[in-house]
Formats: sequence, structure tokens, C-alpha cells
Amino acid sequence: MSLPKAKQDATDARLNALTLPTGGWAEAARRDALSRVQAMGLPGARDEYWKYTRPDTLVAVDAPEAQAMDAQEAPLFGARDRLEVVFVDGVFDAEASDDLSMEGVTIERLAEASDIHWAKDIYGVLETNGQTPVQRPLAALNTAFATDGLLIHVTGKAAKPIHINYVHKSGNSDAILHHVVKVDTNCQLTILENGAAAARFNKVMECDIADGGALHHVRAQGRDHDRRAVTGVYARLGAESVFKSFTLTVNGALTRNEAVIEFNGDDAVAHIAGACMGDGAFHHDDTVFITHDAVGCESRQVFKKVLRNGAVGVFQGKILVKAGAQKTDGYQISQSLLLDDDSQFLAKPELEIYADDVACSHGSTSGAIDDDSLFYLRARGVPKGIAEDMMTIAFIAEAVQEIEDESLREELVERVEAWLARRRG
Repeated sequence: MSLPKAKQDATDARLNALTLPTGGWAEAARRDALSRVQAMGLPGARDEYWKYTRPDTLVAVDAPEAQAMDAQEAPLFGARDRLEVVFVDGVFDAEASDDLSMEGVTIERLAEASDIHWAKDIYGVLETNGQTPVQRPLAALNTAFATDGLLIHVTGKAAKPIHINYVHKSGNSDAILHHVVKVDTNCQLTILENGAAAARFNKVMECDIADGGALHHVRAQGRDHDRRAVTGVYARLGAESVFKSFTLTVNGALTRNEAVIEFNGDDAVAHIAGACMGDGAFHHDDTVFITHDAVGCESRQVFKKVLRNGAVGVFQGKILVKAGAQKTDGYQISQSLLLDDDSQFLAKPELEIYADDVACSHGSTSGAIDDDSLFYLRARGVPKGIAEDMMTIAFIAEAVQEIEDESLREELVERVEAWLARRRG
């Protein structure tokens, strides 16, 4: 079936402006991804899964201008022991990065990996699986054209986290990065991500977690007001494995974070959580699809959005429980705190269940700051602005609690407090 002319023209224009990397172990996956993009077409406003978020600037030929902001705070995660990896406008910066070696973990660059590589069994594979039943053409575009990224093989219990720091310097930079993470049986790693990366950023991370493995992922997106980004996390979980991911987003003109999780082994756990702080021309979209295809697995989706001055928040979350996936525990909550009448929260929670012994629930609410609670604080001498900030922090607490590391929780809450204080001033 041919694509509508407008979609075909937009797709052709974007693809013609890119150069497909050739040669090496990933070439077959890249060419397959390119064929899928050509067949699907890039997303448009009429596509069901883009009805709340206009993808125009994400698929345009040229990246929109986005002036990089000067840093106003100390870098996140900078005070802890970690292995630092820096990308500047989508290009690996060797001088700013640490030596890519750590006990229990091997790290290589996608751009430099040898021809025969373990990542061949993962690169593009999880992304391809995630195209059913919902098409995700921007992720396929990433698999085809990603110029760099990290290939991380976890063979032990890493003593410290890997920190991937994205730096945006060029006003109209366009970055496409693809990371692959393989966690072996009973191994463990924490990945931290921070920064805006580029004026327009397309990033995919594929995570294959073997039986008993654990991967913790904590991400902060912020700093640049005009940033536009689409990211995808694709995770496959083995028996008794754990995957926990949390994202804090502040600033940015348009952010779309997708997570596609598949349970392949029994008694696994996946928690996907996030909090965003939006002010003014801010559009933030969390889209999650979790497939339970094993017995006794637990999934949690916890998302909180604080919006004001016309900011827009979107949540689309689905739990699919396949036949035979008994004892599934699926929990989903999305909530927004609207600080004025101009902001908007759009939610589409979904459950699709084909097993009869499950405990699944979803809920979505939207509201303003509670007047009684605000009065209680003000009656005890707390100024109105500080009282509102205290209640905002309390509102996002459930999402932040999904981070296991207490020091990471505290650091992100401090960043939110600083963001609120600047706007209060």
C-alpha cells in the first residue's frame, strides 16, 4: 500500500538529507530499518499515536534553531564517583571523557566497533520487536542512520555508574545516537544520562537483560529552552531480572520519551517513571507500551507532570497482558498539577488483558494545588510561593521514589527545587 502523498514527500525529503552508514556488522540492520521507514513513512499529525503531539519539527529536513543556554548550576551527578562519557552535539568527545574501561563492563563506540560483534544480536532487534502492534518510525530512522553511540556489555556487578553527558553547543545541531546495553546473568549496572545533546535529538537505547540481571537508568533532560527531542528505550527482560528507569525533564520546547518493555522471563520487574516541570512553550509526551508475556512479572508506570503558563503534558501508557501471563501485577498512574488555567494535560491510559489471574490497574488525574493544604501552610507563616513549591515537590515524590539510590533521589529533588526557586524569583 502506497503512502499518502504528503507523508511520502516528507519521508523522502528527510531520508534524502541523511547519509546511510555502510559496511560493518550493523549494515544489514541499518538497511532493514531503512526499508521499514520507507514503508511506514515518518509520523504525521493524523497518526493515532501522534494525535496529541505534532511531530513536524522532529521530521523536518533541517533542525530548528535552539540556542544553547549557559550553565546556571553545577553539573548533575558531577560529585559522585562515575565513569564519564561525553557527547558534544552528537559526537563523542574523547578529551572530555574518561578512559572507556571498567571492571565488569566493556564499553565501545558504535562508530568504531569491530566487524564481528555481540551487539549484532541486539542492534535494531528490540526496536524491530517494538514496532508491533504500534509503528514507531522515528526509532527505525534512528537504527538506520545513527552515527554513534555506546555498546555496553555488563559482565559483572559494576562498582560505579556510567554517566553519559550530552552537551549542546551548536545552534542547529541534529544528533542521532543509538546505545546498546547487554546485561549478562546476575550482573548489574547503573546508567546516568544528563543534558540536551543537540537542538534536535533522536536517541534509542536497546537493553537486553538476562536472567537475574539488573539495569538502573536515571536520566535528566534539561537546560536548553528550545530543545526538541525524541527518545526510545527498548528493554527485554529475562527471568527474575530488574529494569528501573526514571526521567526528570525541565525546559525544552518538545520532548517525546517512549519506552517499550517486553517480559520474556518469569518473575521479572520493570518500573518506568518520570516527572516533568513545564513552563510556557513546553510540550512533554511520555508514551509507554509494556508487554507481559511471562508469569509472575511486575510492571509500574508512575508519571507526574507540573505545568503552567500554557505548558502541555501528554501521557499514553498501555499494559498488554498476553494469554498465559498469569500472576501479572501491572500498575499505571499518570497525574498532572496544573498551576494555571492555560496549561493542559492529555492522557490515554490503556489495559489489554488476555489472562484471568492478574492484578492490573490504571488511573489518571489532573488538578490544581489544594487550597486547604495551601491555607494550612500559609497559616503557619510559610510564604505563598514557598508553600506552592513545597506542595509541588510533594506531588512529584511518588515518581521520584521509583529511584532506588537515595542520593540520586536527593540530587534530582534539589535540581527541581532550584528550578522552582528561579521561577519564584
